[in-house]
Amino acid sequence: MSRSFKASAAVAALALLLAGCANDSSDGGATSDGGGGGGSAKVLPAQSSIETPAGAVKAAGDGKGKCAAGTTIAYVGAMTGDNAQLGINIYNGVQQAINEHNKANPGCQVKFSKVDTEGSPDKATGPVTQVTNTKNVVGVIGLPFSGESKATGKIFEQAGLVHITPSATNPDLTKNKWTTFFRALGNDNVQGPAVPKLAEKIGAKKVFVVQDDSDYGIGLAKTATAALGDKVAGSDKVVTKQKDFSATIQKILNSKADAVFYAGYFAEGAPLDQQLVGKGFKGTFIGPDGVKDDQFIKLAGSSSKNAYFTCPCIPGELIKEFATGYKAVSGGKDPGTYSVEGYDAATVLLSGIDKGKATRPALKDYVKTYDGQGLSKKFKWDDKGELAELAVYGYRVDNGKIVSVGTIG
Repeated sequence: MSRSFKASAAVAALALLLAGCANDSSDGGATSDGGGGGGSAKVLPAQSSIETPAGAVKAAGDGKGKCAAGTTIAYVGAMTGDNAQLGINIYNGVQQAINEHNKANPGCQVKFSKVDTEGSPDKATGPVTQVTNTKNVVGVIGLPFSGESKATGKIFEQAGLVHITPSATNPDLTKNKWTTFFRALGNDNVQGPAVPKLAEKIGAKKVFVVQDDSDYGIGLAKTATAALGDKVAGSDKVVTKQKDFSATIQKILNSKADAVFYAGYFAEGAPLDQQLVGKGFKGTFIGPDGVKDDQFIKLAGSSSKNAYFTCPCIPGELIKEFATGYKAVSGGKDPGTYSVEGYDAATVLLSGIDKGKATRPALKDYVKTYDGQGLSKKFKWDDKGELAELAVYGYRVDNGKIVSVGTIG
């Protein structure tokens, strides 16, 4: 979802000073100041590594793949704009998969096309139409965001072009009877119920829910609120590009909540948390996958140290083999949110191409019946395009870096 923000040089500089290595589990038994409702928040210990799952399908395949020259997989999604980093995380994972595949399969050199939507529903229809009109494109990774996925699903359906989203989580996306749409993660019906589980783990008894005006934020707030039940201390709404959150903050302080759950993206989540802490809030800030990004830390500065996150995404930096390969395509940067899911989604498409399913109808049917273990999870879709295996991970900010605290639901 396209949105604008500006961080002051002072805040950015402070964030850089905070950046550093994660403190594994050395502070696992520590506590921090409680929220407006009193008490203390537990600091959950960080994970240090994740083993590559046994039997995980790799992009290289068996090296015997054959396909026509020009066979192309496309990434369609944000490459620029305020939330571009999520798209960058994904297409780097896709690039890694394609590089590994092409190195191992001289008889099938798959091309990779990247097309920018800026993450905007209003701008996504043009790029998607461009890709669907490009006949050599047999499969797509994207779109990253729920709003743009909703706006373009019909275009993909009319073209018969299979697309796997590594990150769009609005549950309603699979209720449109699209046969070309597949989701490579759990939706908000899975992530929402993880919020009270995380709140319980950190000792928060009352949670104030704030949502933005995106399809993503509205859907996630609904499922999280239902799951929280009598733990909800109150709720409020904000809008895209909002800068001043004083009215919402006063409601939060008055509610005596131990924690705040923000259903939205980091562009607004970061200043909300910063302003909250500035007004004396001593509780925990919980954000979803749309907030779990290093940009949140850079924008929120030292206030971000109170933050936890939920995400139906695996911490790719902890899978040693994957992280090493990823750095080769990212300029040395660690995998980010949904990098592994981008790799896995591309691997599904590549394995189909290697098996001779290199036309749009054949590849769509291949994905529909796919059953294989990926790095992040097992991939097997139901007739709506949803997966059965739906783990949610918890994360927290530790010394200026986001670290995983393991599965929470």
